[in-house]
Amino acid sequence: MGNCFVSKVKSLSPSTTSSSSPGTRSGSTTTTTTTTRGLSSMDSSSYGLSTGTSTNCDDDVNRDGLILESPNLKVFTFAELKAVTRNFRPETILGEGGFGTVYKGWVDEKTLNPTKNGLGMVVAVKKLNHESMQGFQEWQSEVNFLGRLSHPNLVRLLGYCWEDRELLLVYEFLAKGSLENHLFRRGSAFDPLSWTLRLKILIGAARGLAFLHASERQIIYRDFKASNILLDPNYNPKLSDFGLAKNGPTGEDSHVTTRVIGTQGYAAPEYVATGHLYVKSDVYGYGVVLLEMLSGQRALDTSRPNEKHNLVDWAKPLLAERRKLALIMDPRLEGQYPSKGALQAAQLTLKCLAAEPRNRPSMKEVLDNLERIQAMKCRPSDTVTQRPSTAMHRKGHATPGPSAPPLAAPVSGTDADTELQKGGDKRSFDYLIRLNSGIVMRVKS
Repeated sequence: MGNCFVSKVKSLSPSTTSSSSPGTRSGSTTTTTTTTRGLSSMDSSSYGLSTGTSTNCDDDVNRDGLILESPNLKVFTFAELKAVTRNFRPETILGEGGFGTVYKGWVDEKTLNPTKNGLGMVVAVKKLNHESMQGFQEWQSEVNFLGRLSHPNLVRLLGYCWEDRELLLVYEFLAKGSLENHLFRRGSAFDPLSWTLRLKILIGAARGLAFLHASERQIIYRDFKASNILLDPNYNPKLSDFGLAKNGPTGEDSHVTTRVIGTQGYAAPEYVATGHLYVKSDVYGYGVVLLEMLSGQRALDTSRPNEKHNLVDWAKPLLAERRKLALIMDPRLEGQYPSKGALQAAQLTLKCLAAEPRNRPSMKEVLDNLERIQAMKCRPSDTVTQRPSTAMHRKGHATPGPSAPPLAAPVSGTDADTELQKGGDKRSFDYLIRLNSGIVMRVKS
């Protein structure tokens, strides 16, 4: 079965089925009884679409996006993935998350068979931690959702493995790693993101999210955050980790009711309070990331003063005013952004963070707004200026945070709440303290 591409995961139905024994090759397969423990046999009606059709959304949002009737994924054996990752050696680890550990490996570009290290195509292999409580459900969700979705701004799932207790997923490898690392890490491996790159990433991520929302059976991503946005070598963003994705409401319903799960600081307030999940709950999470992109600060950081632990709570009152907005903007931008564009982005952030879901814009509206901001040119007379003393502070007097290797693969993040509480970089906070002590950023009108 190692060389076989399958078109339907529904062959693993919720009942007991006959299938090829894992580890056997085509032409010499044996049948064994496999209990699927509830793997969903979703069909096209789950999305309201027929095989291979694109979503019924605006062409600008679609951008070659497709939702397939069933996944077209390679079924790997566990032995193959051991060969791909060199027996899951520690030096091949890319990162860890709630699901388990992600390893780097190499496969043949055409057959996806294991190859020698350095030959063929790089892939990311996510291996379930057997102690993970969320593992099987998230593995199943990834196969059922990401295995059927095709869009330039969604990470590509190449295949999976299910042998006994071993659950693994194989993805395309994205060389630049996560947005989280580029936005918050310090060190030679992570250059500051320019205003232009930040907009490019935000627009691509918005396009991916709008694609999910635009299908007849809307898909709620439910875990939009910087660590789930991966970047290719050209900084094109792709949404990863569909372990928490869920179909949206049907008929006259405005929401679905579900167990509250996600990442603290990004989850919408109505979802946290009631378990009611709206399509526009994703828009709130997008607003949090938009605020992180403007400020260069994490959504939650207990190393900041008490009133600034929660970025949204602290920043919302400052977003609407041009003069106060300068206190929020990331100093690593060095003032190189159009003040009008920054103000419009801040106002858009406020709309996304509205308390009531009905008051938030759709992702299509968010995308349209961001593209208008992107069209603005950064003229010298329209940029934020800084006093020379702040430039000196920037060049040598701020202590960089710890460097870390980029996470270049999807890592499940429902345990990210704990990770977010582990300190975080203090550079932005120190800089703001200096600002409030008299070194100010001034916006030219």
